Amino acid sequence: MRSILSTPARTLIAASSLAVLVATGAVATNVIPMQPAQAQVSVPATEPSAGFADLVEAVSPAVVSIRVRGEVAQQQFTRRGPNFEFRFPDLPEDHPLRRFFDQFEEPFGMPHENRPNRPRQFMQAVGSGFIISADGLIVTNNHVVQDATEVTVLLNDDTELAVDIVGTDPRTDLALLKVREERSDLPYVEFAESEARVGDWVVAVGNPFGLGGTVTAGIVSARGRDIHASAYDDFIQIDAAINRGNSGGPSFNIEGKVIGVNTAIYSPSGGNVGIAFAIPTSVVRDVIDQLQSEGVVTRGFLGVSLQDLNDDLAEGLGLTNTNGALVTEPIEGAPAGAAGVRSGDVVVSVDGQGVRSSRELSRIISQRSPGTTVNLGIIRGGQEIEIAVRLDRLPEDEEAGPVPPAPIEEPEPEASETTIGVIIAPNPGGDGVLIEGVERDSIAATRGLGAGDVIQEVDGQAVSSVAEFNAAIEAVRESGRTAVPLKVAREGVVRFIGIPLDQ
Repeated sequence: MRSILSTPARTLIAASSLAVLVATGAVATNVIPMQPAQAQVSVPATEPSAGFADLVEAVSPAVVSIRVRGEVAQQQFTRRGPNFEFRFPDLPEDHPLRRFFDQFEEPFGMPHENRPNRPRQFMQAVGSGFIISADGLIVTNNHVVQDATEVTVLLNDDTELAVDIVGTDPRTDLALLKVREERSDLPYVEFAESEARVGDWVVAVGNPFGLGGTVTAGIVSARGRDIHASAYDDFIQIDAAINRGNSGGPSFNIEGKVIGVNTAIYSPSGGNVGIAFAIPTSVVRDVIDQLQSEGVVTRGFLGVSLQDLNDDLAEGLGLTNTNGALVTEPIEGAPAGAAGVRSGDVVVSVDGQGVRSSRELSRIISQRSPGTTVNLGIIRGGQEIEIAVRLDRLPEDEEAGPVPPAPIEEPEPEASETTIGVIIAPNPGGDGVLIEGVERDSIAATRGLGAGDVIQEVDGQAVSSVAEFNAAIEAVRESGRTAVPLKVAREGVVRFIGIPLDQ
C-alpha cells in the first residue's frame, strides 16, 4: 500500500510546490502571455446524482431469487482463474463456518479432475436472475442451475413460482428459464441497446447469501476483461459489491436497462473486494435468442489452433506490431485447412473487422453461424492475402489441435551445436530436428526451449537436418531481421517461438 500511495503523493507535492513558486514570483523582467492549451480535454456538464431510489423501485419487481434443489457428488471445487472466486474458499470439515456457507449458492467452478468423487449428496442452492418477458422468461447463470432437479423463483412480492430450464450454455455460463404456469402479467426489464462505457454508473440487484433483494451501486471499471473462464471471455468489470448469491443477477445502467449478468468476482479472501465481472448484453442477447428459439447455442467453427504474437515473433515474422492471431496448425478435416489456411499464417481481420489476439478471433468466429462464409485477412510471408472460409458447426468435443503421432523408438543420432544455444539432431521420430540439449543461460533457454522439443520449421521453412537448420538461421540474419520464428512441437502441441539473434 505504501508503494502505491507514495508516488502519486510525491508527484502532487512536487506539482503544488511548482505552482507556489510560479505564483509568488514578484519580479519579472519579461512577461510571456499564457498560450491556450492545444489539446485540452472538454468534459460535458453533468448533474450530481440524486440517488437510485426511483430506478431501484422500478426494476426490482423483475429481479428474482432462484432456489435450486438437486443431487450432486460431494467434490472439492477449484477456481477457473487465479484469484477469481467461483466458490468460497474451502474450509476444514470441522470449521464452525462450514455449515453457514454450505447453505448458500453452489459454486461457479467445476470439480478438480484429480480429486476423487465422494458419495452424492442432496443440494440446496440460491442465486439470482431477472425476467425479460411478461410470460416469464428468466435469465441467470448456467452454474446456478446446472445440477438442478427442481428450480423455483421468488419474486419481489414473495410469490414463489416453479420454472423449467429452457436451455443452458456452459461456454458463456448463461441459462434461460421459463415460468411453468401461464402468465402474461409479469414485470420484466429490457437489455440496453448500447454498450456500457468505462465510468458509467451501474446498479446491481440480486440475492447475496440468500438474504433476498439487495441493491449495490458503483461504476463500470473496465471492459473486455479476460479471466480465463472460457475462450469467449469478454467481461465487464464493475466495482459494485457482488457476493455469493448475486450470480445471474442483473447490472443496470441509470436508465434501468440491463448492461450485464453478474457472474464472477476477483477475491483473494472469498468476499467482495470491489472487483466483479458481468457478461455484457452483446453476448447475452445472442445466447438467449438462440436458447429461446433452439434450446441450444450453435457456434461457427474455423478449425485452427492459435496463439498470440509477442515482440520476438512479430520481429521474426517481419510484422510491425503484435496484433493478430498466429495459426499454429489447421485441424485436419476442418474448414480453415480445406480453404487454404496454413500453419504460420497470421489472421489480422475477419470480414474487415480487425483482430488483436487469438481470443478475439475465437470470439468473433463463435458469433458467426455455422454455414456462414467469412473472409479472413491473413499475413503470409510478409504479404496480406484474403481467404474465404465457410464455417462449420463447433463440436462439443472440439480438440485443441491435431492428435500427435505415436513416438518411434530409434537409436539417438549424433547431435550438433547451433548458434542460438541449442544442440540438435535429425528427429528419429519424424520431420524436423530434435533438441538434444539447451545451453544454460542461452537465449533459447530464456525463451523456454528444452530437450525433447522438435523444431519443425525455421522462418516458415521445413528443416530435417542440422545443415538445413543452420542455413535457415543464417538466411534470417542476412535479411537484417533481429529475430527468427521457430515452429516447435512439444508432446503433440505446436507453438511458434521467437528467438532473438545476435548481430
